[in-house]
This record gives sequence, C-alpha cells and structure tokens, in this order.
Amino acid sequence: MKTRLTATITLATALFALSACASTGNDKVADATPPSMEPSCGAEQFASYVGQPASDEVIAAITASRGDKPMRVITPGSAVTMDYRPDRLNVQVGDDGKIKGFTCT
Repeated sequence: MKTRLTATITLATALFALSACASTGNDKVADATPPSMEPSCGAEQFASYVGQPASDEVIAAITASRGDKPMRVITPGSAVTMDYRPDRLNVQVGDDGKIKGFTCT
C-alpha cells in the first residue's frame, strides 16, 4: 500500500511540474530582437568595400573610420566567438581574399 501511495504522489508531482510548461495558446510572440539589441554597428556604410581585396590597407581604412568601436575580420576557417555584440562590425572575407560583406554581431 505504501508503494502505491508513493507512486501516486510521484506521478502527481510529475504531472504538476509538466503542466507548468504547458502553453495556454494566448502567448504573444515577442519581437525577434529587443530594441536594445538591434544591430547598430553601421555595416551599411561599408557596402562600397564589398568585392575589394581584404588587404592590410583596406582593413586599416575600415578600422580608422570605426574609431574605437569593436570590429573583427572573419576569414574562412577562422574561429569566432558566439557572443552577441550589436555594436561590433564583422568583416566577412571569402576564400578569394575579397570582402564578401559586413554584419553586426
């Protein structure tokens, strides 16, 4: 009898815990990116560099125009962190050594 009571209590506890995770269907979908996390690195202003070689001179010019704002150059096979920084400019470089594009993360 004690085993049956223990099993019943365990089952009731598990069901109660699972019910807390259930959706009511009234949940609103939040915006994908909160306003404070919107990309703000100014990637669009560097569009003229797309297709140019990622030479030291070109990267230096981009860096100089950014001032002390964060930036990283991502080449094929390079390791990058997964942290999200909306103010950081990523310079994407292709296998051919040319700039493919810019992103904010």
